[in-house]
Amino acid sequence: MTEHPAASATLSLEEERDFDRFVTVRGGRLWRAAWLLTGDRHKAEDLVQTALARSYPRYVSLGNDESFGAYVRTAISRTYVSWWRRRWNGEVPTESADEPVGGSGEASGEVRVDLARALAELPRMQRAVLVLRFFEDRSVAETAALLGIAEGTVKTHTSRGCATLRGSNHVREHHV
Repeated sequence: MTEHPAASATLSLEEERDFDRFVTVRGGRLWRAAWLLTGDRHKAEDLVQTALARSYPRYVSLGNDESFGAYVRTAISRTYVSWWRRRWNGEVPTESADEPVGGSGEASGEVRVDLARALAELPRMQRAVLVLRFFEDRSVAETAALLGIAEGTVKTHTSRGCATLRGSNHVREHHV
């Protein structure tokens, strides 16, 4: 890993505490985004840690937690694509996430697990597009730029991925 030019600059004790607070407050959401991409809790942890390590030198220069959070989410997406392109094999979806993805109650927990299973069945690029578009709420242009693909390809993957999810046995039984 090449070191970022600002990596040689160390954060003050107060800035380090602010960074630690950022990780404590937003770490769960970052992990969930990574888990949706990887389908594996350990790989999700590795993905978040790698993205945070790469982003750490930019913490102070970005000015606030919102900007830094967006920067880290972008780093997660780009790191995932980098790993995917290097053929990171051995992906096995877990039965459930250690942390809830959202909502509450037993029924929503079942829906989360079923959605994660349905996402795990998608090809990696379709899954990445759907997570970026709908979980991260990114535009077609942002998604295309992050993944290094054309906007038309993003639209194709979105359409095909959504069609596959609609037909999935994992999510079909939850429709009313």
